[in-house]
Amino acid sequence: MAITTKRPKIKETVGALYYAFNTMTEEGEFDPENYETTVKSDVVKTINTTDNTGATVVRASGGNYTTAYQTSSADNEVEVVAIDPEDLSKMKGDDIHENGLVLGGAPKARPYFAFGKVVKKIGGAIELVWYPKCQLTENTDEAATSEEEFSEQNDTITIKAYAFDDEGHISVRVNSEMSNYPEELTEEKFFEKPILDDAGLTAALTPTA
Repeated sequence: MAITTKRPKIKETVGALYYAFNTMTEEGEFDPENYETTVKSDVVKTINTTDNTGATVVRASGGNYTTAYQTSSADNEVEVVAIDPEDLSKMKGDDIHENGLVLGGAPKARPYFAFGKVVKKIGGAIELVWYPKCQLTENTDEAATSEEEFSEQNDTITIKAYAFDDEGHISVRVNSEMSNYPEELTEEKFFEKPILDDAGLTAALTPTA
């Protein structure tokens, strides 16, 4: 049998940051059918993603019977040069008053939102990813005095993604290097609104009247 040689594309840069707040139910639960307008922000320096996967070996009759796998969440550590202060306050669950006052730090539930990331590769290849059910779990806020030469003062936000359906899926992605990638799909179409399943991708590819 002949050997097939593959040359996958190498990463070139990270793309924009996308997010869409989830309009939760009256009980404060995640609603997969209801999101606000998607926001795009070209502020990303780096994104480090860690899948929190557990594997448990089930033993029976003196041997290994099976291995149970569970992916409970994924952490996205995002370094940004800036972030919209109102949206960051919203992610943190702060109380934003009409007169501009913001009260933060109270122990209260933080809202869910969808988070999207882009990885661009040399040669024009691209990977687009949605994490439909996320919460902000940590953020840094540092400022330093200015020097004679400008230096970046970046912040880091940590976004935890949870399972958004009954099967435990955490992310939805497409990759242009894969053979079944829809050629008519663009970054704008994919991130117009959060995609959770096949029907969502089909809708994104359907021309609007």
